[in-house]
Order: sequence, then C-alpha cells, then structure tokens
Amino acid sequence: MEQRLDFYKASPDALKAMIALENAVGKMGLEPSLLELVKLRASQINGCAFCVDMHAADARKAGETERRLYAVSVWRETPFFTERERAALAWTESLTLISQTHASDVDYALLRSQFNDAEMVNLSLAINTINSWNRLAIGFRMMPAV
Repeated sequence: MEQRLDFYKASPDALKAMIALENAVGKMGLEPSLLELVKLRASQINGCAFCVDMHAADARKAGETERRLYAVSVWRETPFFTERERAALAWTESLTLISQTHASDVDYALLRSQFNDAEMVNLSLAINTINSWNRLAIGFRMMPAV
C-alpha cells in the first residue's frame, strides 16, 4: 500500500487541533502506561498498522514489558494486567466497537469500579482521540517506517 496523502501537510490547522487534543489528554492525570495500552488496543481493533507500531514502540520506551505488549490483544485470557487496566481495556473495546457494544452496562460497571467520574471522562476522551488518529492514518494509508 502507498500513502494516499500527508494529512499533516494537507491541513496543518486540523492537525494542530488533533495535536492539541492529544497533548490535553496526556495532561489529564491518567497513567502514561495505561494510555499506551489503550492506544495500542484501539489501534489493534481498528487495524491501524502505523499506530500499533508507534504505540508499541512508545510503550517499550516507557518501560512496558514485551510480554504484556504481546498479550494486549488477548488481555482477558492473561493474568498480566491490573483490575484498573482491565477496566480501561474493556472500556476501550466497548467504545471502539460502539456500533456493536452500545457501551454495555457490564463494561461501564467495570469502568466505574476502577475510575472516578473525571477519570472516566478523561479515559473516554483518550479512547476517542486514538480512534480519530486511527481513522486518519488508515484512511490516508499512513505506513510505519521500515
């Protein structure tokens, strides 16, 4: 596949807004390691090769273990994630697949058990943000570096 266009160059103002949103999400107090897991899982679900590559690398740089990175796609079947991380991953799947899940009550209850009100909103915004990045990268065929 070839990149269709460079969306950074095509609309600098749109990308400034996305970057501002990304920066805001990073300052909302959620653990950086949790955010990387969420970004990786949403990107896996969406099939965004560029974002999977980038967030796996970012997670490694932040100290994430290879074992946990490999297990993100099967997090439900492993003992490697905390209850808080499990709640975040479940909510990530629920919002990323919203047309199928409709943000289920089960996933919401799990989320509520681990996050306060502000954190639930902040996590949801982080999930929305990575889903937006995925749609830009997939739509315009952004490729990971070789």
